[in-house]
Amino acid sequence: MDWLRLISNKRLGQEDRHPQRHDDRSEFKRDSDRLVYSAAFRRLQNKTQVFPLPGSIFVHNRLTHSLEVSSLGKSLGDDVARELTKRHPELRGTLFEEIGTIVQTAGLAHDMGNPPFGHSGEKAIQTFFTEGNGRSLQGSVSPRLWSDITHFEGNANAFRLLTHRFRGRRPGGFVMTYSTLASIVKYPFSSLCASRHGKFGFFRDEQEYFRRVADDLGMICLDPSADTLRYVRHPLVYLTEAADDICYEIMDIEDAHKLKLLSFDETVDLLLGYFDDAARARIFQRIKDEGVDDENEKIVYMRACAVGHLEQACVRTFVDNEEAILNGTFEGSLVSHLPEKSRAAYRHCSEVSVRKIYQSKTVTDVELSGYKIMETLMDAFVGAAVHPETFHSKQLIRRVSSQYDIHSDNLETRIMAVADYISGMTDVYALDIYQKINGISLPIV
Repeated sequence: MDWLRLISNKRLGQEDRHPQRHDDRSEFKRDSDRLVYSAAFRRLQNKTQVFPLPGSIFVHNRLTHSLEVSSLGKSLGDDVARELTKRHPELRGTLFEEIGTIVQTAGLAHDMGNPPFGHSGEKAIQTFFTEGNGRSLQGSVSPRLWSDITHFEGNANAFRLLTHRFRGRRPGGFVMTYSTLASIVKYPFSSLCASRHGKFGFFRDEQEYFRRVADDLGMICLDPSADTLRYVRHPLVYLTEAADDICYEIMDIEDAHKLKLLSFDETVDLLLGYFDDAARARIFQRIKDEGVDDENEKIVYMRACAVGHLEQACVRTFVDNEEAILNGTFEGSLVSHLPEKSRAAYRHCSEVSVRKIYQSKTVTDVELSGYKIMETLMDAFVGAAVHPETFHSKQLIRRVSSQYDIHSDNLETRIMAVADYISGMTDVYALDIYQKINGISLPIV
């Protein structure tokens, strides 16, 4: 693949206007602004990241996580651009120098398709069709749609949210640049190619949008078939993924310390595991010299050191593997190719996180409650979409926003409208609708 082709500011849905644009270097910034000012992005503030939405202790939600991924993505992209323009002087003065802004925007967008209640919400949508009442619909829909909804995936849903022409919207959805769109698709293949982990990059309805973007950017196509379309990743996906990997791993540890799931000593051990004894000593000395004696502030400083170390290591890994990345032969994530000490420290953080954070009672309780809420909503609203003629179905359908095509004559379109509506909810809104349709609460005028 060729950098000069991979970085394009052509906009989905406005391809005919592309030759008229002359303010090239501001288009990627416009992408970022378009997301920040959108309702879909604002809703992330009320979506669970890992821990319950905050009470007296503020922990990360999807919005704060996305802002941090975006910030780190800008650093990764800018640093890679600086290193590669030394190697390739012909890239200076081209759109390639804007890759930091592209990855920054991809960081804002990467979680926008996630449903309420984190991964338990995602699982509830999938299992409604594989284990719940939705199983009866398999013979009524196409194999491709069935594959999409039984593998329902936040990554694919983000691409749909940004590109689909919902009712009342213009062609191209958010009308984002091609390179920004390609930079969020971690799994550039259809649901029929989903592996054991069930990940994929785009739903059937948006497949041709992805093909248009990928072909224009010169991304390598591994299988052009309609059902099993598959490409190699756009190179900037690796930077977006690295920013996400670093932020959720390191920031979850900081949150766990605040919530007392990890002791101060345990947290120090995890965050400084990336450094040798000499570097650790320098960090402790700097903390002492600056007069920081609050434990939380010490953790903040160590967290910053760990993030900085991982950012630099991922930049080096990307630059060293540029040829394999452009050839489509690079396998795994940047984090999985870090130097052994850093990779071992990251692996240790992951293992402790699973045991002490993701399997903690606090997180499990959110997952249990969220799963039940989502299961109930799916049962009610999919039932209404399948039998829209009943009295109760008509009442439920009136709750669905007009941008979703819930009144379509096509059953598959109505089912996807329900998935769009429910996945777009915040945790708080999903709980409110759950309580209302179950008669647990009444609106107070």
